[in-house]
Amino acid sequence: MNALRTTPNIRCSLLSSAVILLSSSTLTPVRSLSSNYFKMAPFSVSQTGTTITFSPKVESEQSGLVVISHGLGDSAEGFRDVAQMVATQMPHLKIVLPTAPTQPVTMNAGMAMPSWYDITGLDERSNENCKGIAASKQTLMDILDKEHSEKELPYKRMVLMGFSQGAALSLYTGMQLSGEKKLGGIVIMSGYLPAKSQFSITEGLADTPILHCHGEADPMVQIGVARKSQSVLKNEMGAENYELKTYPGLVHSVSMDELQDVQNFLQEVLPPDDSCKVTLKDPGEMSVKELRAAIRSAGIGAKAVGLMEKPEFVNLLTDHRNGKL
Repeated sequence: MNALRTTPNIRCSLLSSAVILLSSSTLTPVRSLSSNYFKMAPFSVSQTGTTITFSPKVESEQSGLVVISHGLGDSAEGFRDVAQMVATQMPHLKIVLPTAPTQPVTMNAGMAMPSWYDITGLDERSNENCKGIAASKQTLMDILDKEHSEKELPYKRMVLMGFSQGAALSLYTGMQLSGEKKLGGIVIMSGYLPAKSQFSITEGLADTPILHCHGEADPMVQIGVARKSQSVLKNEMGAENYELKTYPGLVHSVSMDELQDVQNFLQEVLPPDDSCKVTLKDPGEMSVKELRAAIRSAGIGAKAVGLMEKPEFVNLLTDHRNGKL
């Protein structure tokens, strides 16, 4: 039995022979750009463990958050290029790409791989057996809650987005948050509603904007599953703002037309908003422990090697936040 994975098709369709950048009107190969572009990019990239984060180069300019969850057998690296596209076009957004825990997947003969929850089969009955989904839901909730508690970013300025299994998790999580944590939107790419018997829409979240993009030739998560997911949420559970966009000929993958639709959706639900910019604690008021943690989180730990005194850490973090590094 061949292992079910969702990585190769994405990268073949998305990357082809070159990394690409998404603009409001065209898709441009990165190799046609000057190498100086990357030095001038409006974002910085950091990695903590297996989580990759794209942040505005001037950290105080952030006014939104997008969390992108990959598919079965993939990792945060699989959507680094998509995150770069979004960060380039929407530099006010912070983008977090977590990696699923490695665990056995029943459908893949017990093979261990990154997976947000166990998958026992592709039929509807098997879709109810999603062991581990509650823990993964908590992982996404922790990312959202941390951004709100530490930076005072409103939940309405956050979007959950994912591909395949990660899309299913994003839908499952985003529509079941508590009422005061209503998101700006949810993006589903080649996904579906998992664990229906365990799912219900929280009161007050029914009108959360949902964009579901799906290939009409998808052999893994067939288009009928996408249509049924939309029907169940709208007709049985009361979702009021669930749009399904389909793409002729697209298999279990991501296309440029789809990414343009995703970009347009994000621009609609998370436009720049100065009134929602994050609140950052003054580095001068931080303890050395807090400064070290903030520096690690910013991905500039290497620049702190050799620093001993608090003012040195304060200056480093301040320069980073002001985009001087």
